[in-house]
Amino acid sequence: MYIFKVKGKAKIPDYIQLRDDNFVLIAYFRSDRPLKNMDRYGLDGKEEQLKDLISILPFGKLRKLEF
Repeated sequence: MYIFKVKGKAKIPDYIQLRDDNFVLIAYFRSDRPLKNMDRYGLDGKEEQLKDLISILPFGKLRKLEF
């Protein structure tokens, strides 16, 4: 699974994309909202780690998500 942080402009907020190994979009959510329903993506129990990663993740850089 891969993670990508998209920079918003003006009134459009920053977003996070989660993509599978074939780079198919599986989740798209705002970076400033609490993480909900992460069990849908196999990330249940990893919300805190994901939140920390999102805070340091640079915009526009695709990164392999490994916990």
